[in-house]
Amino acid sequence: MNSFLILIRGRIEKCIEARNVKKTFYLTTPIFYPNAKLHLGHAYTMTLGDVLARYHRHTGKKVYFLAGSDENTQKMVDAAAKTGVEPMIFLNGIVRNFMKLYASLDISYDQFIRTSDAKVHWPGAQTLWKKMFAAGDLYKKEYEGLYCVDHEAFITEKDLVDGKCPDHGTEPEHLREENYFFRLSRYTDVLKEKIESGDVHIVPQSRKKEILSFISGGLEDVSFSRPRRRGWPEGLGVPVPGDDSHIMYVWCDALANYITALGFGRDDSLFQKFWPADVHIIGKDILRFHALIWPAMLISAGLPLPKALFVHGFITSGGKKMSKTLGNIIDPEELIETYGADAVRYFLLRHISPFEDGDITHEGFKDAYTAHLTNGLGNLVARVMQMATMHLEGPVEITQKTQSDTDVATHLEAFEFNRAMDSMWERIGHNDALIAIKKPFAGAKSDEATVRDEALLIIKKLVRELNAIAIDLEPFMPSTSAKIKEAVLTHKKPDNLFPRL
Repeated sequence: MNSFLILIRGRIEKCIEARNVKKTFYLTTPIFYPNAKLHLGHAYTMTLGDVLARYHRHTGKKVYFLAGSDENTQKMVDAAAKTGVEPMIFLNGIVRNFMKLYASLDISYDQFIRTSDAKVHWPGAQTLWKKMFAAGDLYKKEYEGLYCVDHEAFITEKDLVDGKCPDHGTEPEHLREENYFFRLSRYTDVLKEKIESGDVHIVPQSRKKEILSFISGGLEDVSFSRPRRRGWPEGLGVPVPGDDSHIMYVWCDALANYITALGFGRDDSLFQKFWPADVHIIGKDILRFHALIWPAMLISAGLPLPKALFVHGFITSGGKKMSKTLGNIIDPEELIETYGADAVRYFLLRHISPFEDGDITHEGFKDAYTAHLTNGLGNLVARVMQMATMHLEGPVEITQKTQSDTDVATHLEAFEFNRAMDSMWERIGHNDALIAIKKPFAGAKSDEATVRDEALLIIKKLVRELNAIAIDLEPFMPSTSAKIKEAVLTHKKPDNLFPRL
C-alpha cells in the first residue's frame, strides 16, 4: 500500500471514529436551481424528506431537516436574463415560490439555505476549499471540453446520446477556459472501497452497482471553478480564496451547503451536533456528484462522511418525461388546490416507487383519490365515528397513545415509503371487513344485552384502531392524522375528510 492510501485510510478511520451514537437525525434534500417553478419531482423529493423528518421526531430524536436553493449558477443567470429582471430580484421571487409550495405541502424543514448568502454559506464553502487546497487536491489548468448547462458540469463524449446529454436532451456547449480542478482521480480506489464496504451506504442496491460500474472506468479530475466573467451579477458566486478572478463552481459550492448550513467555517455548534448527515435524499440524476465528488471532498478535508444516500427515480406522466412540448406537465400547486395537500402526499408516497421511476396522470390520481381516500380512509373514519357518537356515551379511552404499526417503522427505516403506506391501508381494509362481518351498527340497536354489549366493544375497538391508524399516518398525512385524532379525542364525527369531486 502506497503512502497516499495509508494517509487516506487514517483520515477515514478518524472520520468513522467521529460517528458517535447520537439521538439526533440530520437529513437533507438537494438544493434546487431557482430558474423556474418547482415541478412534481421536486415536490416528491421534499415530501420524502418530510416523512423521514416527522417519523424520526416521533421516535424522540432531535431532527434537523435542510432545504435550500442553488443560486450561483449559469442557468439561473440565463433564466433571469430572459425575463429582463435583475438576477437577485428574480431569485427572490423564485425562492418565495419555493417556500409557498413547501408551505402548501406541509413540509416541516428546519432551515432553508441559499448559496448566495454571503454570511451563512460563503465562510464555510471557503473554509472547505482551503482544507482541500492544503491537502494538495486543488490545482489550476486550462481545459477544453463539453459543458452541460443543465448539469452545471463538464461531460465527456462517452456520456452523450446522439450528441446530447442523456438526462436533459440538450447539446452541450464547447468551452475552453482556465479553471481550478479537484483531484478526484486520486480518490478512485478509496471511493471504491468505501462504497463496496457500505461506509458510503447507497440505497437502493441498483444505484450502488451503477456507481461501482462507473468507477471501474476510472475517475477524472473535475472542474471546481469558473473565471468571473464580465457582466456576472454582483453578489453571486463564492470567490476562490486567494484568487478573486475565479468563483467556486458549481458542485464545490453547491455540495458544501450540507455543512455550511450547520455553521461549518463560522459557528460550528450545529455542525458538531448533527454532522455527519444521516441521509442525503437525492434524485438519480445527481447520484455521481453525491456518491463520488462529495465523499472525496470530505475525505480530502478530513471530515466525516455522510451515513447514507437515498436515491429515488423520476416522475413521468403517461409513461413520458414531463415537458411543455408534450403538454403533460402536472403542476403540484394545481393538484393541491383541487385535492388538498394530504391527498397529493398520499399519491406520491404510495403510488410512486421510491427506488424506480413512477408515473402519474390526472386520471390515475383522481381514481386513487376516490377509491382509497374518499371510499377508503375517509369512509372508514366517518362510519366508525358515526357509530361511536350514536352508541357510546363518551370518548373511548386510549391507553397506548404512542402505538405504532411495527411494519410501518420497519419499512420507513428501509426507505420503503410505498410499502409503509400499503401496510396502513391493509389495516384500513381489515377494519372495513370487521364492520361488514360483525355489523356493530346493527348489534348496538339490539334488544339483547349480550349482542348489544358485544357490538359496543367492537365499536370501541374500531375507535382505538382509528387512533392507531392516525398515529401511523402522522408522518405521511399530518393534517389528516390530526383530524382523526381530534375526532377520537372529542368524540365527534369530523367533516368529510376527502369530499367527492
